[in-house]
Amino acid sequence: MTAIDPDTLDAQAEARRARRFSRINKADAWFQVFGLAWITPILKAAAGDNPKAQAGEIWRLLGVPLLAIVVFLVAWGTLAPKVQTSLGAIPGPAQVWEQAVNLNEDAKRERTKEAAFYVRQDERNAKLIADGKADKVKQRTYTGKPTYYQQIWTSIKTVFFGFLIASLIAIPVGIMAGLSITANAAINPIIQIFKPVSPLAWLPIVTMIVSAVYTTNDGLFSKSFLVSAITVTLCSLWPTLINTALGVSSIDKDLVSVSKVLKMSTYSKITKLVLPSALPLIFTGLRLSLGVGWMVLIAAEMLAQNPGLGKFVWDEFQNGSSQSLAKIMVAVFTIGIIGFLLDRVMYALQSMFTFTENR
Repeated sequence: MTAIDPDTLDAQAEARRARRFSRINKADAWFQVFGLAWITPILKAAAGDNPKAQAGEIWRLLGVPLLAIVVFLVAWGTLAPKVQTSLGAIPGPAQVWEQAVNLNEDAKRERTKEAAFYVRQDERNAKLIADGKADKVKQRTYTGKPTYYQQIWTSIKTVFFGFLIASLIAIPVGIMAGLSITANAAINPIIQIFKPVSPLAWLPIVTMIVSAVYTTNDGLFSKSFLVSAITVTLCSLWPTLINTALGVSSIDKDLVSVSKVLKMSTYSKITKLVLPSALPLIFTGLRLSLGVGWMVLIAAEMLAQNPGLGKFVWDEFQNGSSQSLAKIMVAVFTIGIIGFLLDRVMYALQSMFTFTENR
C-alpha cells in the first residue's frame, strides 16, 4: 500500500477551500447588486471562515435591518389605532396585510370571470358557425374591472416607456453638451429653467397636446398611456442629461489629445473613448431619472385619472370605505418596493457595463 503524504492532502484541501471562497467572492458582487449582501457571510461561515467574525457581519447586514423592521411594525401597530382620520383609524400591519390578501383574491376572481367570458364567447361563436351564421361571429375583449396586478403592470410599462424616451433624448444631448462648450452654454439655460418644473404643471399641457394630435384611442397606445409616459419623460430626462454632460466633460484630457493625434472620427471618439469613460456617471443619471420618473408617474396618474397605481390610490380615497385606507397603504408599500426593485435593476445593468462600485 502506498502511503499518502499528509502535506499533499493539506495542499489539496487548501486549494479546494481557496476555490470555494473564490466562488463566494464572485457571487458576492451579485448579492450586493440585489441587496442580498447578508448571504455572503452566511456562506463564508458555512465554509469555515472565522465563524465569530462572520456572525458579526450577519448581525450587521441581516439582524439589524430585521430588528429595525420589527421595531417599526410594533410601533406602527401600537400607535396606528390612536390616530383617527376621515376614513377611520389608521390601519395597523394586520389590517393592511388583510387587504393585500383581499386584493389578491379579487384578482383571482376577476381572472376567473374573464376566463368564463371567453369560454362563453367561444361557445356562442362555435354555435353560430355550426348554424351557418358565420357573419354574426364577433370577438369582443373582456372589459371588466382591472385587477390590482394589472394596474401595477400598467404603471411599470408606462414608467419604462417614458424613461426610455427620456434616455434616448438625454444621453445624446448630454454627450453633445459635454463635448462642446458652446453647446453646453446653449443647453444649460434650458436645463435650469425646466428642471424644477413640477409634473403637475406639465400634465395639463401634455394632455391638451396629446388630445389635439392623437384623436383616437385605437392603435398601439391609448391617450392616457401617452399622457402619463410623456409627463414622465419631461420630468425624468434632466438627471441623465446633467450627469451625462458631466461625465463626458470630465474624461481625461490626455485621452482627448490622443484621439486628436490618431485623427479618430467623431463616431469612433464617442463609442471608443467618451462613452466608456462616462458610463459610471451616465448610469448614475439613469438611476436618478428612473426614480424621479416613478414618483412623477404616480402623481400624474392620480391627477389625470389615468390607469395605474396612482388612479388606484385616488379611487380608494374617493371611495371612502372602511377598507380604503388599508388598501391605500398596500399601494404605498407596493410603490416603495417597486421603486427599490427598479433601482436594483438599474444597478445590475450598471454593474454589467462598468467597473465602479457606485451604490
